Amino acid sequence: MDLVLRSVIMFFAIFVITRVVGRRELSTMEPFDLILLIVTGDLAQQAVTQSDYSISGGLTVLTTMALLTVALSYTSWKIPKLRPVLDGEPLVLVQDGEIIERNLRRERITVDELLAEARLQQVGSLDRVRFAVLETNGRISIIPADS
Repeated sequence: MDLVLRSVIMFFAIFVITRVVGRRELSTMEPFDLILLIVTGDLAQQAVTQSDYSISGGLTVLTTMALLTVALSYTSWKIPKLRPVLDGEPLVLVQDGEIIERNLRRERITVDELLAEARLQQVGSLDRVRFAVLETNGRISIIPADS
C-alpha cells in the first residue's frame, strides 16, 4: 500500500511540474532538457520505490501510474469543465498579424521563436498570419491570412 500511495503522490507532483514548466518547453526539448527529463524520472522512481527492487513492487508502481493516467484521461473526456485544468487550453499568440505580447511572455516564447515557426510553416511574415495558436501539445499552429 505504501508503494501505491507514493506512486499517487509522485504522479500528481510530476503532473503539476510539467504544467508549471510550460507546453512550449516540453515540445522543443534540447539535449540538456532530455537528460534532465531522464534524471527527473530516475529521481521520481527512487522516491516511489525507495529500496524495493522487487518485481511485484515494480508492477505495483507501474500499474498505479497507468491507472492514474487512464483515470485522468477518462475524467478529462467525461467532465468537459475540467479539460482546461487537465489538458490545458490553446493560446492565441498572433491575431490578424498582431502579436499578443502578454501571451508570449506567459509561455516564455520569443518573437524570434515565433518567426522561426512561421518560416517552418511557409509563412514569411507575421503580418500574413490570421492566427498563430499555441496548442495544448506545445506546437504552434499558424493560419495564414487570406491573400
